[in-house]
Amino acid sequence: MKILFLSENFPPETNAAATRVYERAVYWASWGHQVTVITQAPNFPHGKLFAGYRNAWRQTEEMSGIRVVRVKTFISLNRGVARRTLDFVSYGVTATLAALREDRPDIVCATSPQFFAAVAGWLVGALRRVPFVFELGDLWPLSISAVGAMKKGLALSMVEKVELFLYRRSARVAALTHAFKRNLVERGIDPAKIEVVINGVDLPRYAPRPRDLSLERDWNLAGKFVVGYIGTHGMAHGLVNVLDAAELLKDDPRIRFLFVGAGAERDMLIETARARGLANAVFAAAQPKEAMPAVWSVVDVALVHLKDSPAFAEVIPSKIFEAMAMGLPILFAAPTGEATELVERHGAGLTVPAGQPAALAQAVRTLAGDADALARFARASLAAAPHHSRETQAREMLAVFEKAIAP
Repeated sequence: MKILFLSENFPPETNAAATRVYERAVYWASWGHQVTVITQAPNFPHGKLFAGYRNAWRQTEEMSGIRVVRVKTFISLNRGVARRTLDFVSYGVTATLAALREDRPDIVCATSPQFFAAVAGWLVGALRRVPFVFELGDLWPLSISAVGAMKKGLALSMVEKVELFLYRRSARVAALTHAFKRNLVERGIDPAKIEVVINGVDLPRYAPRPRDLSLERDWNLAGKFVVGYIGTHGMAHGLVNVLDAAELLKDDPRIRFLFVGAGAERDMLIETARARGLANAVFAAAQPKEAMPAVWSVVDVALVHLKDSPAFAEVIPSKIFEAMAMGLPILFAAPTGEATELVERHGAGLTVPAGQPAALAQAVRTLAGDADALARFARASLAAAPHHSRETQAREMLAVFEKAIAP
């Protein structure tokens, strides 16, 4: 099968979409499929080109058997609606042009939350007369409205109309959660065309390992009980709530909150922690993908945190699955939804309501003081990981492509 995939983010970027698209594509290529990914020159989330790359109109490389075509975009920081919109639109235009230069594929797939990647995917599919699959990674623009980046009004209404148009014109929609599918069905999308392909983790890359003593020393974590938030520090994550919990626990010398990553709110979080004198909040820069297992190794509890908004009850953060593969107990703070049920069903950790720092602080106290419960959660978390493997997700996505291609 000739697969053409549009994703603005791709390694060496390390966000969820980049990782998801890459790790599945590696499996597809290893199974004999021809995979081409149209992406940008890597710059997310700092808005600065990674070393060795140019923001050129077209540059190609091969990565793990995948043909990667990088296109020129308007590069900006991951903040500011106007500049980010220019970034998104520019990718939609240049990705479309680049995709039309490629050999005719059997299937075109594009992933959200980059909305204009989906627009480009539909347009390429229509012009090349091949099926288009919309991978629904986020309910955009609902999620951007939920964080206050776009207010309800004419612009939002127009974007929602385009969103529904794309769902209707796609041959198949691959939704990352059952909640996403329910949302689309409630809005009039044919349920027969929506497949649910739950996110996962690439098990060969992640496994329990001894604590990385170098990172532990660099981050001054020796002998501490570490609650680790590893990932994007964005508007959707509500991480000020974590600092509020850290403030409630600042007199406990055992506990450290470790934040590793980048994002629109990172500088604000660092300044807030400094202003409050939170010595128990440790911030480290984003790490390359290959370093993630070492980063996870210094963590005692994996913190997964989302803003208190109904929109985020429908998502399942990918870091849940990475934590499971590392054999880490999970502390999940988010609106009650599908991800909450997943953590509780596997017995992989504790869940607390979103936006309640006192409840979060109490859960940390409980985990720090109960070694037996911690070990029980860790065993259950590791046992759950094989049920959510990236290889399984790759096979399920191929099945979606085959259904889209079938008459």
